[in-house]
Amino acid sequence: MRTRGSLFRILGLCLLAGALVAGTLLPVVALAGVVTNEASETVESLSAELADEPPPLVTTITDRNGDPVATLYDQYRIPTAAEEISDAMKWALISVEDRRFYEHHGVDWKGTVRAALNNTSGGDTQGASTLTQQYVKNYLINVIYRNDKAGQQRAQETSITRKLAEARIAIQLETTMSKDEILVGYLNVVEFSRQVYGVGAAARSYFGTTPDKLTVAQGALLAGMANNPSIYDPWSHPERALERRDFVIDKMVENRKLSEEDAERVKDEPLGVLPDGPDKPAANCVGAGPENGFFCQYVEDYLLEHGMKKDDLYTGGYTIRTTMDPVANHAAKESAEQQVDKTEENVANTLSLVKPGKDRHEVVALAANRDYGPDAAAGQTEFALPSAISNVTGTGSSYKVFTAAAAMERGVAGIHDTVQSPSRHVSDVFVGGGEQCPTVARGTRAYCVTNASEGGSGSMTLQTALQTSPNTAFVILEEQAGMRAVLDMANRLGMRKTMASNAATGGAPDPDAESAEARQSQLEFFGPSENSPGKGSFTLGVSPTSGLELANVAATILSGGVWCPPTPIGEITDRDGKPRPLQEEQCEQAVPEGLANTLAVGMSKDDLPGGTAHAAAQGVGWNRPMIGKTGTTQHNGSAAFVGGTPQLAGAAMVFRPDRPYGGLVDGGPGNVRATDGDSGNMFGGKTPARTWFGAVSKILEGQEVLPLPAADPRYERVN
Repeated sequence: MRTRGSLFRILGLCLLAGALVAGTLLPVVALAGVVTNEASETVESLSAELADEPPPLVTTITDRNGDPVATLYDQYRIPTAAEEISDAMKWALISVEDRRFYEHHGVDWKGTVRAALNNTSGGDTQGASTLTQQYVKNYLINVIYRNDKAGQQRAQETSITRKLAEARIAIQLETTMSKDEILVGYLNVVEFSRQVYGVGAAARSYFGTTPDKLTVAQGALLAGMANNPSIYDPWSHPERALERRDFVIDKMVENRKLSEEDAERVKDEPLGVLPDGPDKPAANCVGAGPENGFFCQYVEDYLLEHGMKKDDLYTGGYTIRTTMDPVANHAAKESAEQQVDKTEENVANTLSLVKPGKDRHEVVALAANRDYGPDAAAGQTEFALPSAISNVTGTGSSYKVFTAAAAMERGVAGIHDTVQSPSRHVSDVFVGGGEQCPTVARGTRAYCVTNASEGGSGSMTLQTALQTSPNTAFVILEEQAGMRAVLDMANRLGMRKTMASNAATGGAPDPDAESAEARQSQLEFFGPSENSPGKGSFTLGVSPTSGLELANVAATILSGGVWCPPTPIGEITDRDGKPRPLQEEQCEQAVPEGLANTLAVGMSKDDLPGGTAHAAAQGVGWNRPMIGKTGTTQHNGSAAFVGGTPQLAGAAMVFRPDRPYGGLVDGGPGNVRATDGDSGNMFGGKTPARTWFGAVSKILEGQEVLPLPAADPRYERVN
């Protein structure tokens, strides 16, 4: 790969050098005057555009073990060395395009002048370009000007000026590259049909073979196509392709590279291309398949967000080793689909898994019940359900973790301190309640909240409140800690894109939105302002959420309070095998280690009797120390479970992706549906918790049972 990449760069340098100095090498006796001056100007113009730009190559995405997962490309090309191309292929091309290839020095002057004069006088258009000249033209069209239609037209216009410019560069090229290098360079750059470039890709996708095994018939078909790929496409125009192939075979006979007897035998062979079009990999994350596509999509999104240009990603020939654990990703997909059928209308069930650590938070799995792909009728989607801010109705009480952490940090309550949990609470801080709430000023109602059936009443420790999830306790703690502190805690622990997103849609704030509220980030929307004390509903998880970021919150807590970006990247190497650095955010101590460790202990009871996830944990025989928190939104329209062990953290979410507002009904594994109205019976301890425990129990099977960190007394009791 490194040698081939160097060869391509040599061409770029040769083109540039040729454009600058080849004016001294062009015979001007017969073609002097204005024509030569115009050609010189054209060459100088080209010299400003030609650079050390290698041909586009395929970028390969692999799992953490280095096994390929997907390919990304603009041009499907497999670099091929001279010894990897059959003689039949080489001689077929030379015979039909440039039989004097090994005799001239880049330009067939007699043929070039004849063709140029004929074209200028209005006769039939003639080519007479040597393979060296065609190499230059193809390099300009397929590499330098591949995204420039005007440049491509200039590179192939039928004019004396263009022919002379091309000739000057070709002459210089032959002084710096051997004939074999030029021939192989051409065979690596030339376009065939259907986004297939170069003989390596053509051999594989047309015939299911490698270029060293190309037969006379196969080589003749490909050599004939190079003249006009679309016209001689063997699937669209098989009769034309066959006629052209046989023409090339006749030229091989004329060039004494094939006997007449062998030629007639070869002509009897069918085209021999693979049925149903070329066999080539998908050009994007669809090629990762229904199971791995979501992870591939996150890799692409992550790289683009961290400075890589999409064109570079799709043409750079990189090898991107990701952090995806294929075993974990399969278990996550299997568990998500066991709970919710992939074709269930308007129900998405996702699971994101992250490995805790103080120097990296590696994403190991991203899965959904739906398959990744373009066929919606088959339950497929290309929307990044597990990683994007896709759940627009929220994750419910899982956000109470941020209120608990803020209260602990500000000295409001430790995990063993008693907190109040009345059955109903009318806030004297927040406003914005519904008609059932008392009026506190003209046109303004107080914010009031009641406990769901899974909550308690009276008073309890903060640890028990995290286990049983009473709404009133956390709204009261939110009042005491302060809205700004709670929002800041959510951002610090990991909800960074989520908190920066638009509160109404889950997307980036829209600068063109009509209302100021619609342009606000969630930090602004829920936070206190000059005219508002903040919105107390934040702790109840009513806002759009990224499941991956929620998983990373658990990873931050289990990493001693160290936040790291949830990265899918293990290593990136370029086409020459050299490392390609990526600027990622630095890990940071988001909260004191003692606070994080104590919060983990505070969240350690959800899987035990009395906890909201106890039934799901019991269903898989769970017996490991863990942290956990369930959440359910109003009308039971979405729910979540966030949890983790020292080895693995994650979050599962179930929600309505297409028509968000309404209820979800959980009738058990494989029997979850969206309702037409607002009623439902979904809770975080049902589908989401079963999804999380179903996957994580299998992934951790056989691994060491590790304890949670010890609590810090400073955060156990602060009163």
